[in-house]
Amino acid sequence: MSCDHRTPAGLTDRIHGGWLGRIAGNMLGKPVEQGEVWTRERIDGYLRRAGALPLTDYLPEPADEADAAALRPEWRACVRGRIHGSCRDDDVDYTVLGLHLLETRGFGFSTEDVGELWLLRLPYLQTFTAERAAYRNLASGLRPPLTATYDNPYQEWIGALIRADVFGWTCPGDPVRAAGLARRDAVLSHTGNGVYGAMWAAALIAAAFTAPTVRAALDTALGVIPGGSRLARAVRRVMSLHETGLAWADTVATATGESAGGWIHTVPNAAVLTAGLLYGDDDFTRTLALTVRGGLDTDSNGATAGSVAGVRTGAAALPGRWKDPLEDTVRSAVFGFDGARISALAERTVRLATAGSPGPPLVTLPS
Repeated sequence: MSCDHRTPAGLTDRIHGGWLGRIAGNMLGKPVEQGEVWTRERIDGYLRRAGALPLTDYLPEPADEADAAALRPEWRACVRGRIHGSCRDDDVDYTVLGLHLLETRGFGFSTEDVGELWLLRLPYLQTFTAERAAYRNLASGLRPPLTATYDNPYQEWIGALIRADVFGWTCPGDPVRAAGLARRDAVLSHTGNGVYGAMWAAALIAAAFTAPTVRAALDTALGVIPGGSRLARAVRRVMSLHETGLAWADTVATATGESAGGWIHTVPNAAVLTAGLLYGDDDFTRTLALTVRGGLDTDSNGATAGSVAGVRTGAAALPGRWKDPLEDTVRSAVFGFDGARISALAERTVRLATAGSPGPPLVTLPS
C-alpha cells in the first residue's frame, strides 16, 4: 500500500497511480480485445509460445504468424519494447472526457451535460455499441432517458462501466457519492445492469482509497447496487468461490459460465474483474495479469483493474516496467486532449477531489 491518501502528497500519489494503472491495464489488454477469438485458453497459449507465463509485463510480441494475424491491428504499439506513450482507446477517452465534464460543469452536472460534451468533444466514429446508439439518438434530437432506450440493443453492455473511474477518483473514500455521479453519466446510454456496473465500479474505486483490503472495497461497492441484480449475484458468486480456495482459472470458468451475455456484457466482465482483483491480492502486476488473462473485454477489464490497483499502490510504488513506457503521455480522440501529460491530468483530478465538501450523498443505498 502507498502513503496515506488523507495527506495532499498521498492523495496525489494515489490518484496518479489510478491514472497510470488504468492506462497500463488498457494497454496490456488491448492487443487481445476480442473475446470470441481470444479466450482464456488462447491467451495463455499465446503467452506459453512466447515464453511469457507467468505474465509480469506488457504482452510480448507474437511468436508466430497465426497469433500476429489474430491480434488487434494496434498491437505493434502495445507490446513490450514497442510502447512509446499510450495508444488511443475509448477506455481512456471517456476518462479524459469525464475529467473535462467535472471541470466545466461541476459535480452538479446533468445527464444532458454529458451528452452535450460528447457531441462537442468526441468524434462519432470513436464511439461503439451503446455509446454510438446514444450519440446517434442525441444527434437526432432525443433526450435522456430515450437516448439510452431507443434502438439500443447494448443497454447492459460494459460501456458505462468504463466511464466511471473519474467519479471514484474525485470522491476518495465516498463510494455512495461516486456511485451517484456515475449513475447520472450512465443513464445517457445504459439501463439496468449497465447502469449498476458504472455505479459499482465508481464505488469500488472510491472505496479503494480507504478500504483495508481489496476484498473490503468489493464488499463496500456491492452496497450501492441492488442486491438481487444479476451484477451483484455474479460478483458475490466470485467472492464465494474465492473463499473456498478454488483456483483462479476454475473460478473464472465457473463464474463466467454462469453469467448470461456476450463478451462485452457488463455481468460476465464484472466476474472476470472481481476474480482478478481478489486473486491478485493487492499485488499490482498479478492483478493486471490475471484480469487480462481472464479474457472477454480484456482492455476494459485491465483498465478498471489497473485503476483500482493503481489507487491502492500509488504511482511512486508502481513497477517501472508498467509506467515508464507510457512516457507520461496519453493519446486521446477527445478534442483538445491528445498528447496531454498523464501527470497533469492526475493533478487536475486531485484539484477536483480536494475542491471542498461534497455535500449530501447523491444516491441512497438500495435496501
